[in-house]
Amino acid sequence: MLFDRKAWEETFKGLFHGDVEFGALMKNHTSLAIGGPADIMVNPADPMSVKNIAVVSRNKNIPVMVLGGGTNVLVSDSGIEGVVINFKSFRMIHVLREEGNDVELFVEAGVPLQMLVNFCKEKGYAGMEGLTGIPGTFGGAICGNAGSYGYEIKDVVRSVVIMYPDGRLDRREAAALGFGYRTSGIKPEDIVLNANIKLKKDDKDAVAGRMHKYLAEKMKTQPISARSAGCVFKNPEDAPAGRLIEEAGCKGMKVGGIEVSSVHANFFVNSGNGTATDYKGLMREVSLVVKEKKGILLEPEIRMVGRE
Repeated sequence: MLFDRKAWEETFKGLFHGDVEFGALMKNHTSLAIGGPADIMVNPADPMSVKNIAVVSRNKNIPVMVLGGGTNVLVSDSGIEGVVINFKSFRMIHVLREEGNDVELFVEAGVPLQMLVNFCKEKGYAGMEGLTGIPGTFGGAICGNAGSYGYEIKDVVRSVVIMYPDGRLDRREAAALGFGYRTSGIKPEDIVLNANIKLKKDDKDAVAGRMHKYLAEKMKTQPISARSAGCVFKNPEDAPAGRLIEEAGCKGMKVGGIEVSSVHANFFVNSGNGTATDYKGLMREVSLVVKEKKGILLEPEIRMVGRE
């Protein structure tokens, strides 16, 4: 342990407001229900508390990780060293301006992505429809450039406020964020606090109709209700990863409590008491089979974190 409660309170007295949990089991905070204990997990109540956590941890050489919604992440069975930050207290959505058909929103990093999607549906704001059904937080969606059905988060982002490990704040324009396919130039140690996004006004029924269409398609083709972390591998240029995995005969393949989904082969589901070791083992087996049968090396999309 880096701190016991007494040492924590002595170090952060007057510097931190929010909740603190020591030895938090990450399997209780991830969509896969996998992961060992984090040394410390914090839920800051305000940006100054985030800054103080970042600066003190940096000065003490303590690693800091932002969890987001716990989706698209595989946490080691041995847990996470250092401090894990979640942003459950950062859930503000605010309309900054409406001019003609243009809309600009201020959105905090801890807003669940589907809360933002539903906000847009209720207001008749277009630009987020294809992100319907994608789990996780808005901040995580920015870092991984979440997308689906031709929509990507980068297409609506105007600017992002980032806190660096030394506590400095920087507002970076979208063009400077290095967005790519399911990636961005935001470093793992950088903390996304909020962003401004640009949308278009549209007919509410039209926006809702597109969202219902995409969600219905997702429900037919993806194991939305299963314990998964979303897509395991990035889609190569030649063909979708799910199709390559299925054509290689890997559907139903299993290691321990983790198996390739029978609904969508690029989703691995925790069917029992699966572990991170099981998950990584299945990734290796599937990759080998696809490389052997299809001649393509799959690249992980899921983020793997924690102690080795």
